[in-house]
Amino acid sequence: MESFYGRWVGVYDIIAATIAPTAWRARAVDALELSRGDTVVEVGCGTGANLPLLRERVGASGRVVGVDLTPAMLQRARRRVDRAGWDNVTLLRGDATRPPISKVNAVLGTFVVGLLADPAAAVETWCALATDRIALLDGATSSHPIGRLCNPLFGAFVAAGTPTDSAWQTVRRIAASADARHRLDTAVHRSRNALRDNTTNHRTETFAVGFLGLVSGASACS
Repeated sequence: MESFYGRWVGVYDIIAATIAPTAWRARAVDALELSRGDTVVEVGCGTGANLPLLRERVGASGRVVGVDLTPAMLQRARRRVDRAGWDNVTLLRGDATRPPISKVNAVLGTFVVGLLADPAAAVETWCALATDRIALLDGATSSHPIGRLCNPLFGAFVAAGTPTDSAWQTVRRIAASADARHRLDTAVHRSRNALRDNTTNHRTETFAVGFLGLVSGASACS
């Protein structure tokens, strides 16, 4: 996985902006209901596309922590942080299923659960870390009348973005895109159920003709 995303880091921001423009990412951040001075963690932060939004919400007195497993992604994110001069944004290399952090106010995960072997267990861990709220933004097969027409294309996109060891394996994955879409749907479904099982005051939104879903909840201990 590390080598795959390391190879794609140069175009990652373009892809991320295409599938989830800033306005939709902002809705995920809004779902956390952050306040000035809060500490928020993003698991699977990638190149840091969400860091400006998170930092804006918590302000200079708060703290933002980004966790990612891929060094090349973190290097790009660090350049973003350095350019902005944020001294309250920390980037850590770590496994999203076992983030190297303790209790925080909120946890954000965008387009990450589909990469995990056991997404439900990971979400349970994240819920245990958050004292206030947790939010997940992910893509999945659409049930919208218009979206259904584009589901095969969505499957090919998912297959192309699935980590492989070679270009040939990627081509084979695209050819079997229905399988890739099913795997993603299963991972997203399990992660959303885990969030609902471990939080209260759940909220669900869908947009992009049904391809994107945002699920959030409050800590059961809050």
